[in-house]
Amino acid sequence: MIEQQSIITWIIVTPLVGAVLVLACGKWPNIREAITLTTATVLFTLVVSLYDAVMAGERAAVTWVNMLPEIPLAFSVEPLGMLFALVASFLWIITSIYAIGYMRGHHEKNQTRFYVCFALAISSVMAIAFAENLLTLFIFYEVLTLSTYPLVTHAGTEAAKRGGRTYLGILLFTSIAFLLFAILLTWNIAGTLSFQAGGVFSSDVSKMALGILLALYCFGIGKAALMPFHRWLPSAMVAPTPVSALLHAVAVVKAGVFTVLKVVVYIFGIDLVSSIPIADVLLYIAALTVLLASCIAVTKDNLKARLAYSTVSQLSYIIVGALLATSAGVLGGAMHIATHALGKITLFFCAGAIMVASHKTEISDMAGLGRAMPFTMLAFLIGSISIIGLPPMGGTWSKWFLAIGALEAEQLAIVVILMISSLLNIAYLLPIPIRAFYRGDKSGSMLTDGALGSEHQAKTARLKEAPVACLIAMGVTATGCLVMFFYPTPLFELVGRIPLGTQP
Repeated sequence: MIEQQSIITWIIVTPLVGAVLVLACGKWPNIREAITLTTATVLFTLVVSLYDAVMAGERAAVTWVNMLPEIPLAFSVEPLGMLFALVASFLWIITSIYAIGYMRGHHEKNQTRFYVCFALAISSVMAIAFAENLLTLFIFYEVLTLSTYPLVTHAGTEAAKRGGRTYLGILLFTSIAFLLFAILLTWNIAGTLSFQAGGVFSSDVSKMALGILLALYCFGIGKAALMPFHRWLPSAMVAPTPVSALLHAVAVVKAGVFTVLKVVVYIFGIDLVSSIPIADVLLYIAALTVLLASCIAVTKDNLKARLAYSTVSQLSYIIVGALLATSAGVLGGAMHIATHALGKITLFFCAGAIMVASHKTEISDMAGLGRAMPFTMLAFLIGSISIIGLPPMGGTWSKWFLAIGALEAEQLAIVVILMISSLLNIAYLLPIPIRAFYRGDKSGSMLTDGALGSEHQAKTARLKEAPVACLIAMGVTATGCLVMFFYPTPLFELVGRIPLGTQP
């Protein structure tokens, strides 16, 4: 157990060490990027080393310091945190490979700062994943916000600064006004902030008080992007594409929905949530977010904007899973953390590759692009199918369990909403590769090679695939979407270890 305690500490510290080394070697790009990749690989190896212990039912823990009486800065390993840490640490490797190709291919400035802030963000993500109590989680939740702000404003333009202000303003406001208040109320009511299987509240606590508390958590965890506190996410799209991948698949948004799931499972307990009347109201707000964000996504011509609103929608799938308060709902929500991460990061990788190779950002300008970038558009197709939830891609399983969870909770309306949302997913994702491969013009008609103008042919002929590093990253994540469909057992078994027992 002592060895596992040491590993937990090293998991959080390793990215910090990497950040210092990257900063020291900033003048030598090859060494700097080798350090980034090495650090990411070491981190993933450390996280994987704890997997067998978690599957065996062990819960390693370590305390760094006592901040307040009975509230330590402490960390422990449990199945939900292990899932989040595995996803984030693995995708840091892949995103780093992609970033090398993108940042060089796009001739981005301040690349050293980019890699340093990325490492700081991953360190805070590891601390969030393994936080033993709410105060520890809150501290690193805020560190994550602050460490990603320079990434959002990386370009230094007025638009980037404006997007950064929206990003920082909404996330800090929701944290201080709602989340911190909810944590203080939890301490006052329960006398503890530690995460406990089945929840921390006694049965005699007022349902009205618990309902208010649950609402404070749902809206206070702003990184989950529940409407109306979602605007920070589209605003952050001014960032470079590797940052968008970090925000939407690796760190920020997943930290939000992970926190919602952890609060529901370990602070309230699903039995208690199912008995709170306001939980149904929050459930339908999340379901409305799923639909409205999908409808907005359909209207966006800018590719990253469309993917941003898609993320807002997909995050609320996980919130829906938590608020259904059934075992299948939690299982589906937890699995969606992983399946959505692989699918959405693939789509953002493709968006960045398209911009680097062809300088196109608008979907209406991508007709015929599949002829010049077949690998990229095939990867986009695979990621799209996974996000939609169709076989043979991994997203099928998480959406299946979410639907089962809704049936278990006798929420037929939620099943219908999930089905409508999947149809909207088809409407805003599949036309993109179809347009690219079938050379549709802006009016939507399909053009044959003979009908294509010479000017269009000349433009298309000059296009090419993105740098090899970008293609490798896309290939890995797209393959992951496929593998997760045929081999979901490890993921299923891990989330199946999440304790969903009766509250004490």
